[in-house]
Formats: sequence, structure tokens, C-alpha cells
Amino acid sequence: MIPSITQYQIKYILALEKTGSFSRAAEQCFITQSTLSTLVRKVEDQIGLQIFDRKSKPVSLTKEGQILVAQLKLVYNEFVALEELIQNTKNKFFGTLRIGIIPTLAPFLLPLFLDKMIQRHPNINFSIDEITTKEISERIKTRELDIGILSLPLGDKGLIEKTLFHEEFLIYDIAKKFNSKSKYKIDEIDVNRLWLLEESHCMTNQVGKICHLRKNTKLNPNLLYNSGTILSLLSMVNMNNGITLLPRLATLQKKLVNNKFIHDIERPIPVREIGMITHPNFAKKNMFKMLENEICQAVKPYLDQKKKIRIINPL
Repeated sequence: MIPSITQYQIKYILALEKTGSFSRAAEQCFITQSTLSTLVRKVEDQIGLQIFDRKSKPVSLTKEGQILVAQLKLVYNEFVALEELIQNTKNKFFGTLRIGIIPTLAPFLLPLFLDKMIQRHPNINFSIDEITTKEISERIKTRELDIGILSLPLGDKGLIEKTLFHEEFLIYDIAKKFNSKSKYKIDEIDVNRLWLLEESHCMTNQVGKICHLRKNTKLNPNLLYNSGTILSLLSMVNMNNGITLLPRLATLQKKLVNNKFIHDIERPIPVREIGMITHPNFAKKNMFKMLENEICQAVKPYLDQKKKIRIINPL
């Protein structure tokens, strides 16, 4: 007969596996360290297996523990999914919504809607992580995140995708003032003044697909600035009389971007597709729809969705 293991016991085991520390796991679970240790030991005695190697620093899983914890994660996720389903059936907004968002979008999109959304939904605890596309995808699959906001499409059959809007790219050229009568041509870009984000960011890949400037930048190693954020990139462009490509929402940062140097690109306008992803078993459908509406309404005044565009897919 299979020993009975409660949802809380599973939670404590997973907390210990994640932190590798009895003290941190206990703090995370709001119980004492001795209580956590006793409960974990009780489970091990019940099943007749040692889950953790307590002699290692940090505390690690045994070989048997690795197999067991992999299954416990699936079981715990089903508990969470059941609770979410009950909440969604009641059609009430409460609980925790865990959101991941990419760094090339977070500083420009979140200020447009986050504060108002929090005020409108005081019974929801919003947890937001600014992380890469890869991390978002992995953490949604393990149910550590509920929703991801990023560049689409991903083409991952293990995730559900929902397009929110298309955001066009613009040229930001410190040495050339805006002229309403002309559009910037890609082949006009002076690669000797070009600054881009590091390779791991999806926007860098998109820009590379737009103008194939990666080949040109290899002529001078100083052309590629390995920045982690658009904000720091803009600072360097401003200080060095440079050029870069920016998504439309980034140009709303008036403290860093001077409108006199922002230029439209000639049609078809290259854009990135911004959307949300979630797990197929995510049950809080009402929260997903709520977040979708909040974002779409927030960006509507700033984006023209009727322009002739060319969608640039993330790599």
C-alpha cells in the first residue's frame, strides 16, 4: 500500500530541494527548522527511502530522491491546478499570479498598466520576474510561473501562445535629426556607429534578421556593445553619438530618448510580435483574459496596428 503524503509535506520537500537549506526552506514555508526537519524525516520513514543527503552542503537529493521529487513536482502541480480550477469556476479574482517578462519589454510595457491593474485587483498578489525567454518557457513548464510576456512565436507545442500586439522598430540616430518627409533606409545605417544588445536577447536576433548587420559589425570589434538592457544601451548611444534600433515602446522613455533623433523605417515596417504564453493546464482563464485586456488597452494609444508591416520572428 502506498503511504499517504499530504500536499503540505510535498511542499516542504520541494522547498528543501529548491533551497538546499533547512533554514531557508523553513523560512519559505513559514514553519520552524526543527518542524520541517521532522516532517521530511517522517516522509522518508513512511516510504522507506532517504530523499536527501544531509551530509552534503548544500543539502542535496539522493539518487532515489531525484526520481521521487520529479514525480512529487507533477503531483504538487496538479494540486495547484485543482485550486486554480476552483477559483476560476467561482469567477473570482484572488490568489497569486506569477508573471515572467523579457528585459527588452519590461521597463517600457509595465509602467503603462501595472499600477492601475494592481489597484483594480487588490485581491490578487502579483509576482513579476524580469527574465529571458528561455527561463520563462522553462518555468512555465514546471509551473513555477503562470504567464509569460515575450516575443512570439516560439513554436513550442508544450505552451499556449496568445498574440497581444505588434510593435514596430525605429531608428535612433543621434547624428541625424528627424525629417517628416523622409523614411530611414536600412542600407543608410552607418555600421561604424552602430550599437546593439548582446547576442542572447531576442531583439538582437530580430535586428540581425532585419538588416544583416552582424556581418558588417565583425569588421570592428568595438561595434558590438554587450549590454543587458535597452536602458543601458540608450545611455551608451547618447554618449557616443551612435545609432541603434528600438522598439516603439522604448521611445516613450523621454529621459533617455530625444524625439528629434527618432526615425521611421521605410515600408514594410519591421516589427516584433508581443504576446503571452501559458501552460496548457493553466486554469485561471479569467486572470489570463484580464491581463490580456489590461495590456491591450494600455498600448492602444501608442501603437498603430494598421500599418503595412513585416513581422520579424525571434530566433
